[in-house]
Amino acid sequence: MAKGPVLIELEDDTAARPNVTDAPPVPDVEGMAPPQGRAMQTVAQMAARPPSRMMRWFWGLLGAVLTAALGAAAWDFVFGWITRQPILGAIFGGLLGAFVVVALIVAAREVLALRRLARIDSYRHAAAQALEAADLAQARALTKRLTGLYRARADMTWAQDRFHDLAKDQMDAHGLIALAERELMVPLDQAAEAEIRAAARQVATVTALVPVALADVVAALTANLRMIRRISEIYGGRSGALGNWRLTRAVLSHLVATGAVAAVDDLLEPLLGGSVLGKLSRRFGEGLVNGALTARVGVAAMDVCRPVPFHDVARPKASSIVKTALSGLFTKGD
Repeated sequence: MAKGPVLIELEDDTAARPNVTDAPPVPDVEGMAPPQGRAMQTVAQMAARPPSRMMRWFWGLLGAVLTAALGAAAWDFVFGWITRQPILGAIFGGLLGAFVVVALIVAAREVLALRRLARIDSYRHAAAQALEAADLAQARALTKRLTGLYRARADMTWAQDRFHDLAKDQMDAHGLIALAERELMVPLDQAAEAEIRAAARQVATVTALVPVALADVVAALTANLRMIRRISEIYGGRSGALGNWRLTRAVLSHLVATGAVAAVDDLLEPLLGGSVLGKLSRRFGEGLVNGALTARVGVAAMDVCRPVPFHDVARPKASSIVKTALSGLFTKGD
């Protein structure tokens, strides 16, 4: 019996051979429904869901019990070492005291960050009231507080100087607030849009390229938290951990309540054209949808963090931000 490969000669009839290009496409094993951005919808539902009163009591009591237990254990530990080894006990006591001081400083910074966010929120309400009442005195008081907010920022020096030069000619509340929008808010709007584009591109890329369970949810959550924090800092907020979570819940709760998280066709169909979204690979389509929803979250964050509401300056559209951010991640269909 002959050993080795066996070569079978086929008849030279190319017409009878099947063409692989004529084979039907492989059906999507996850179903034929178009991508829905499950990662971003999961993040939105997680962040927007209000905790129940029972859970608030549970976590509050758990925190109190753990704090008391750790404090008592630390106290016994330090004084036990002072009894046995006074020098080591003094060292441990100093370390514990330094930790307490740092913890108090962190807590104070969180409180100040929350107060700063509340102050910016009061600016937005004052601007809306001044516009509604056409009150020039109230508008001047608002712009004075607004310029004070950015006085220490070197990147706003030129914009503030230009605003002060032009504000003298404004004789009505609408004109003064419109000037503040054009001169002070527009540069900050551009920086915020850059952050939104970067976050949308990151979420889309990770979702499309990392086929790991829950990796897209973690990437979407971290990217959106970072984006909202950066937008808040751009507009003058200094959100700590608690402040950033409060902002995130406020933004995503608004999107969930209005149904904007689930509506993505109006963002991607004009951009991709026709039913291209439904023909994309599952992971790639999910990446585009998650990136588009991230852009929508970023625009909502601008509404929440901006000290002056959009009035004279047009509110940025999530669709235009998506087109710029995701233009290199796909090829538009014919």
